[in-house]
Amino acid sequence: MRGSVYYQTATLTKYIFQESIKKTEKIDQNNEHYQKVSSYKTMESYRNIWNNFFNYLKEHWSLKNYELIQDFHVESYMLYKLEYYPSVQYIQKISAALGKLEIALRYFTKDVYGKSKYYDFSIRQDILNEFRDLKIVASNYHNRTYQNPKKLILNLQDYKHQLAATIQLEGGSRIEGVAFIKKEQLLGYQIDKITKTEKGIIFTKEKGGKEGNVLVAVNTYKQLQNYISINGSFRIKRQKYYDDIKQACVSTREIPEGSHGYRWNFAKNRMLEYAKANYSYEDSLFGVSSEMKHNRASITEHYLGG
Repeated sequence: MRGSVYYQTATLTKYIFQESIKKTEKIDQNNEHYQKVSSYKTMESYRNIWNNFFNYLKEHWSLKNYELIQDFHVESYMLYKLEYYPSVQYIQKISAALGKLEIALRYFTKDVYGKSKYYDFSIRQDILNEFRDLKIVASNYHNRTYQNPKKLILNLQDYKHQLAATIQLEGGSRIEGVAFIKKEQLLGYQIDKITKTEKGIIFTKEKGGKEGNVLVAVNTYKQLQNYISINGSFRIKRQKYYDDIKQACVSTREIPEGSHGYRWNFAKNRMLEYAKANYSYEDSLFGVSSEMKHNRASITEHYLGG
C-alpha cells in the first residue's frame, strides 16, 4: 500500500466501515459485514488512533507501507502509550482500534491479492490485560527487568546493538534516544553527583520531544565516540535491533521484554545508587524519574512494582 498516512487510513476505513449494518450481521462469520464498524463516531475515533499509530511507525520505525505491520509494532506502540499512565478507557480504545485495524488489513489484502494476508495483533489484548488497572499497578504488576542484562547484551549478534543496549542499561534511554546519535550529541564528561564517578554525557531527544542528558560509563562513551568518529554517526534499525534482542533472549532463556526492559533495569539500579548516596525515597523517585525524562516522580514506582 502506498500513499500518505491519511490516505492509507482512509483506504482501510472503506474496508471496515459499513453504515447501518445490524449487530446480527457483524457477529455472523459468514456475513460480508462480519466484525465491521457501523457507527460514524466510533469509526472516526478509531481512524484518529490509526493516524497516530501510523505516524508513530513512520517516525520511529521508518515504516511507510502499513500492510507490513507486525505484532511487535503493535506491542511497541502499546507500551509507548502506556508509559505515561493513560486512562483505562483510553488504552481500551487504542486496543479496540488496533483490533479493527487487523480486520481492515485482512479485508484489504483479500480484495487486492485475492487472499487475506496473516495478521495477529492479539498482543494488544495481552498488554491491556496486564495494565487494566493502571491506578493500582501492584495488582497487575509485570516485572520487565532482565535477570542478567549484561549476559543478554553479550549475546546480541550486532556490535551496534550491544552498544545501544548498554547505553539504555547504563543511562535509561528510550529506543529513540539510541536509534540515531550524531557527533554533536556527545558532550564530554562530568562527575555523576550520585555515584561520584566520571560519566560520559550523551544529549538525547526522546518521546514527546523530551530532551536531556544521558550518563553512561566512560568506556561506553569512548566506544560510541570512536564509532562515530569512524562512521560519522551511530544508527541502528529498530526492527533488526528488536529481532536481535528476541533471539538473544532465546539463547539466554530470558523472557523477551524488548529494548524497554533495559530501562526497567536502569530504574531499579539507579534507585539503589540513590539509596546508597543517602537520598530519601521520595527524592530518589524524583531524581530517577527526571533522568528517565518522565514528568511525574510517581511513574518510577511503576518500574519498582507499585
